Amino acid sequence: MLCLRCKFTLYFWLLALPTTFAIWPFETKRFSGNSLLNAGSLGLNDPGRVVAFGDFNGDQFLDVLMLGNDRRTLSVYLWNHEEYTFQKSSSMKHPNDIYNVVPGDFTHSGKLDLLVMSGSWASGPLDLSVYPARADGGFDVKNPFYVESSSQSQPIPLDLNGDMKIDLLGMTASSQHNSETFQTWKNVWNASQPHSPLFEVADSPFHGSQCIISNPHSNAVVDLDGDCLADVFLVCDNGNGMKYFQIWVNNKDDGFALAHQGSLPSGVQSITFADIDRDGTIDMVFTTCSSVSSSSGVGSNCYINIAFNQQLPLCATAQPAFTKGIRTCRSPDNLCVADPNFKFEFSGDPDVFVRFQVSALFPDVSTPSLLVQDTTSSPSIPVAIKLGDANLDGFPDMLLVVSTSQGRTPKMVYSVPCARGIIGCDANGKRGWQVVKKGVESLEEVKDARGISFVDMDEDGTLDLMVHRTGDSGQGNILFVQNNFYYDAFFLKAIVLNGACNNGWCYTKDGQKYHPFGVSYSGASYKYTVLDLSGRRSAAQVGQLPQTSYHALQSPYSFFGLGRTNNYIENLFVGSTIHLENHYINMEGVIPNSKVVILPSATEGEAWKRELFLRPGDWIPWVTVTVVAGTALLAIVVLVLHLNEKREDELERRRVSHHINFDAL
Repeated sequence: MLCLRCKFTLYFWLLALPTTFAIWPFETKRFSGNSLLNAGSLGLNDPGRVVAFGDFNGDQFLDVLMLGNDRRTLSVYLWNHEEYTFQKSSSMKHPNDIYNVVPGDFTHSGKLDLLVMSGSWASGPLDLSVYPARADGGFDVKNPFYVESSSQSQPIPLDLNGDMKIDLLGMTASSQHNSETFQTWKNVWNASQPHSPLFEVADSPFHGSQCIISNPHSNAVVDLDGDCLADVFLVCDNGNGMKYFQIWVNNKDDGFALAHQGSLPSGVQSITFADIDRDGTIDMVFTTCSSVSSSSGVGSNCYINIAFNQQLPLCATAQPAFTKGIRTCRSPDNLCVADPNFKFEFSGDPDVFVRFQVSALFPDVSTPSLLVQDTTSSPSIPVAIKLGDANLDGFPDMLLVVSTSQGRTPKMVYSVPCARGIIGCDANGKRGWQVVKKGVESLEEVKDARGISFVDMDEDGTLDLMVHRTGDSGQGNILFVQNNFYYDAFFLKAIVLNGACNNGWCYTKDGQKYHPFGVSYSGASYKYTVLDLSGRRSAAQVGQLPQTSYHALQSPYSFFGLGRTNNYIENLFVGSTIHLENHYINMEGVIPNSKVVILPSATEGEAWKRELFLRPGDWIPWVTVTVVAGTALLAIVVLVLHLNEKREDELERRRVSHHINFDAL
């Protein structure tokens, strides 16, 4: 028998229990476990594949564009933050087979339009159509823009004349047979004209010996000479099965000048770009294979190659160094200095070029091969190495699809400091590579992968994975893998907008307003300096949407890890493609774990607009509880001391009141 007092206490706690849970400030974690976790399809259950990423509704959450198995149906899936899933928003059907889709604000309206590349047969010209975005959502399917066709080499979007409007660079069906092969689709859209054309085909502002662009290619719009102004990298075909590259440096109003041209290694596949060694320059990463199966897309005897960009290093002090009047380094507060002597080499010193076999990464796997083409699509889609900082240490990591006798499995490979036994290292190595083996069961279960990409689900500051599957296993076509590893490090996101609506509010015809948050463009560049916990300064560079062709699946914003730091970002240089004297700005003291939205100004001397969005971390409630508990503890201490002081004062007063002055008697 419980006593009456005990019963009352028990009843009190039972009644208070629901209220206690109601005010508990910590949300139940959706995913638990320090590993890569299977998150399922997240609403992408329809057959097909993700063809592009984009923020289609401007809510700063990443949405996806899916292409159906009929290769003609396009569906936009918007991310629902509350439900933690993608939900279909709109759908449309194109009359021909779709090869690639590039979201972009071609009409400068502050919303994403769709550039659709399609064809009725694989060897014919590439038809180009643009579906403009409607103000109320979706796309104007009935009134698309039809653009002059291109050759099979997919054109790339870029800003050629510095007006922040998206132009196209490629070859028309006829230009590839002429000496002047490059053609530009110049954006001439004028919203004030009722029947304004969208593009006008013209000769390109490229001054030098031009080439025939390869198909497929790995063309990119990325800063390669270090001046925070996007250059153009082209993969060319010499007609004998060998490929070479051209680098065209952006000289603003003077057009593009050919800076470098050279042969690529034999058997080269797709090329990707990232700052591998965190020295403030963009490097090249690509695979080479001795042969590739036309039926499976699997390469044999494959190597991973890293060509480091040889440029001016970061100065050890705040002042730049000069030798005989020539700058020998970049100061931390002036990173956007062009180095006309930059170069890439594909042999020799490991400080400039590193090459290792794919099989060396997987010594416990029998005859591992690399998937370099997705042959489930016609024509085949190149499968490139995906680069992203998965562990936020400031160094990009790799995603691969490895083919074995058991199937095709996605793998994540960390960039690690060089040490004995680490792949890719030798006496002078910069970075090594190590396959993640612990906590990757969700990846190991996949045996039918045909592609893999980085994606930040729910914009929580960690790079998750999206795996394309053939569906042969009955597990669907799309698998998301939550990166739930704990990383004691910081991140930063950044996006440069395209100047639509004068970088302010956009208005519809009925007076509704919206922010043009989703309209990034290819060519923005970021450089930053940060101090680690030991006080050492390092620089890094990241490009925005450098590649869009052949289902590149790159996010519209730039994501970079900062590593472990106890400070703000010292200097964040943000470069655009505007043809002004100052095409970049320097932001000082940027807060980590945030997203920066930059709105450039097209007027010389006018300040750029900047918006910073902080992401509350999971530790915020714990900090709140600690502060409240600490404040309460201090209040109790102060109260106790106050009561003691008051008691002492009262005793003193009583002693004084009982004191007798004998001299007065």
